[in-house]
Amino acid sequence: MASWLVTEAPTRFEELAVPQAVKQALLSTSTSPDPPHLLITGPAGVGKTACWRLFARQILGPGWKSTTHILQARDLVRQRGAMSTFEEFLRPSGSEKDTLAGRTSLDAFDRGISISGPEEVAPAGSEVEVETGSIPISRLIVIEDADHLGHIRQAYLRRMMETVGNASRFVLVARAPSRIIDALRSRSQMIRVPSTQRETITTTLSDIAVRNACEPADGVLEDIAYISEGNLKKAIFTLEMLDIRGLVSDRSSVHKMVQASTLQAGRRLVELAIRGKVVEWKWENRAGRNRKVLSGAMAEVDDLMNNHGLDATDLVSQIHDVIVGRRLSVPQTLREEMLDALSECDVGLQRSTYPRVHFERFLHRTATAGKHHGLSIS
Repeated sequence: MASWLVTEAPTRFEELAVPQAVKQALLSTSTSPDPPHLLITGPAGVGKTACWRLFARQILGPGWKSTTHILQARDLVRQRGAMSTFEEFLRPSGSEKDTLAGRTSLDAFDRGISISGPEEVAPAGSEVEVETGSIPISRLIVIEDADHLGHIRQAYLRRMMETVGNASRFVLVARAPSRIIDALRSRSQMIRVPSTQRETITTTLSDIAVRNACEPADGVLEDIAYISEGNLKKAIFTLEMLDIRGLVSDRSSVHKMVQASTLQAGRRLVELAIRGKVVEWKWENRAGRNRKVLSGAMAEVDDLMNNHGLDATDLVSQIHDVIVGRRLSVPQTLREEMLDALSECDVGLQRSTYPRVHFERFLHRTATAGKHHGLSIS
């Protein structure tokens, strides 16, 4: 069974849970005879992906998936040979991977070969009409988390934007537009999606609950909207998990679920750091072979960011809640030292595309402070 994040995804611009100005910007750019490159920015879970998918469907037609090429820039951060991978994606040479030339669908040459289903309607309400003699947009290059590219790859991307041709467009998706170089911002139309209003989240969850025969108890939707802090994606996922587990009738289950999923893991990584266990290794049997895998506090950081989907700002918030919370029994002076180290980490994250480096520095500072207070384990 598909997730509600898939089945409840908007199919029309008017269905997006974003401000009217954002909807109008997407509508006008996607129906323009000469649509611009886009830079879609905003915090996590506000619908940036839903926005570019509708934009792609509108300008490319029913066969948009065949000629939309997606690169997750965050995957390049810790990848060996990242620059060559990036160049291969933008300037392919016979590769069979998902590159601009990696797909040979006829949709790349004739958008009219794919026909809409009887119930499928374009996001704007009608398909884009291509004027005779004009060159239709036939390819869309989407780079998710473009703010993780770094200046060198962004400069290369800027050169490619100038030479890619009239039939292709770029969509850059980023959380921190300040990390995008001016040369890219000046060549793209920026669409800023703000945090989702709490009332909008509650209304959206209510509509989804009705369509899926979910009957939450009074106050559950409001509680989910509160703990989601503007993250609509997180809110929908939370409601679905509660429904699957049969807990939507228990209002206290919302807080129990959140606490079990992230706060406990955040407390564990802080406790490991205090005890000096920042970077450790252990042997695990995987597929019949012993492999050396990372453990300790850094392993918890990787797990929260990679498996639980927390971004750097989310993780800082979780760690802050743990440090100031009552369940962490440490001297007040150590608590203050950890908060000072966390604030330095937060500042560093705003200036860097490598969050792991700053979290490791924070954890080592915490381990040093723990050792001074006699809490470290040798």
